[in-house]
Amino acid sequence: MIKLIGKSLVVLTFLMLTSCDPNEAQRVASFDNLVMQDEFDIEGTLDSNLWTFDLGKGPGNDGWGNNELQYYTDRTENVTVENGYLLITAKEEAFNGANYTSARIKTEGLFEQAYGRFEARIKVPYGKGYWPAFWLLGNDCGQNIWPQCGEIDIMEYLGNMPTTVFGSAHGPGYAAGDAISKKYVLENDRFDTGFHVFGMEWAPDYINYYVDDVLYQQITKQNVLEETNGEGQWVFDHPFYIILNVAIGGNLPGSPNTETVFPQTMIVDYVRVYQK
Repeated sequence: MIKLIGKSLVVLTFLMLTSCDPNEAQRVASFDNLVMQDEFDIEGTLDSNLWTFDLGKGPGNDGWGNNELQYYTDRTENVTVENGYLLITAKEEAFNGANYTSARIKTEGLFEQAYGRFEARIKVPYGKGYWPAFWLLGNDCGQNIWPQCGEIDIMEYLGNMPTTVFGSAHGPGYAAGDAISKKYVLENDRFDTGFHVFGMEWAPDYINYYVDDVLYQQITKQNVLEETNGEGQWVFDHPFYIILNVAIGGNLPGSPNTETVFPQTMIVDYVRVYQK
């Protein structure tokens, strides 16, 4: 299989973009030095030099802090590589006290980086209760409890909103339901019917969010102060690691309903990370 690499053009400038508020001037940085990539070409298994797993129902058995319904496993039924794609599959089944299984993989301790462009080409499932995500967590969460360690959500998607994704940042003073967030809506298309590239470019004083190379949001240190009345802290100044997962249910999407189809799979074509 041939995979085409699309890199963003490198420009340091201020642009007015039609996808953004007309009054928003947003700086676009470029990162074109490829430092990590997984094309998922090892048939049947993840690259253990890059990926490990989160397992279970979360610390304290609490649904990963969001009342999620799935049990994360490392079984091939839930996570595998086939024909050059990563497959994360959510299933409706009784397993270790849960009614659903899925997978959550991460690069913690294996690949962690501060700043750069992080991107993945992904196709997502459809239906009430599905909550797939491509995101980053600070590598100091063991010492600085979330949200002090920081979280960058490159892509979150709710299965009953097939034209919409969200990009968000969480830190002290702006976390969970109070995160700094913005949605991106496709016109005449859906995220569950084809692949899209979700990207984030991160510099010391701002984070840019992209869908298919369209910049739709920029979060800056100034935004954090303005959104939190001066109380928020910018905590995006240290290495973060990558997470890919498919959650089921929870505070944001709600539970599956009678029309939700199982099993379904989030399909990932590649993950790439660039520096300047």
